[in-house]
Amino acid sequence: MSIILYGSPSTASLVVHWLLIELGVEHELRLLDFERREHKSPEYLAINPAGRVPALVIDGQVVTEAVAIAMHLADLHPQAGLAPAPGTPMRADYYRWMLFCANTLQPAYRAWFYPDEPAGAEHAGSAREQARLQLEAGWQHVADHLAVNGPYLLGETRTAADFLLTMLMRWSRNMPRPSDAWPALREHARRMKALPSFGELYAREGLSDWT
Repeated sequence: MSIILYGSPSTASLVVHWLLIELGVEHELRLLDFERREHKSPEYLAINPAGRVPALVIDGQVVTEAVAIAMHLADLHPQAGLAPAPGTPMRADYYRWMLFCANTLQPAYRAWFYPDEPAGAEHAGSAREQARLQLEAGWQHVADHLAVNGPYLLGETRTAADFLLTMLMRWSRNMPRPSDAWPALREHARRMKALPSFGELYAREGLSDWT
């Protein structure tokens, strides 16, 4: 099987890269230089017309959207136990948390990092403040859940949702109230960062913060 991951350090491709390492899947990593706008080049737009990362090419098939890729990888490697069996109650909880990350946390992050997009430059400040409040409310929701039902999102079972959540927690590291300000989230992150695959991910992407 031929697998190529297009990404860039610290972007949404991080969770896909991490899962590939965790699963022991051989792949080629092609990091795009955002400052040189390689993600907007004609060559890359032919792969992903949205001009965003990640894009995973599996035997010629292009799969985009980090959450979709993460779920697909977990399903391709059921022996790893990173996704509950389809049709089970745990699978429903898994869908819930994957889509909470995709539909609640990620859009709020987009508004935080690019506040002019939803509101225009003249309203960027208020848009960013609203995004901060949404993220902190989201983190409170997750922290409350973990405090009762942890240590992982699905209790004792670590799934691809925990990898996705950890990536999103990392994105908050320079915010006024980062995710690890909540003890339950800090403990969750500690467990995930202790995985050997996390250290390998950081080595391959040249990262050193939030360790």
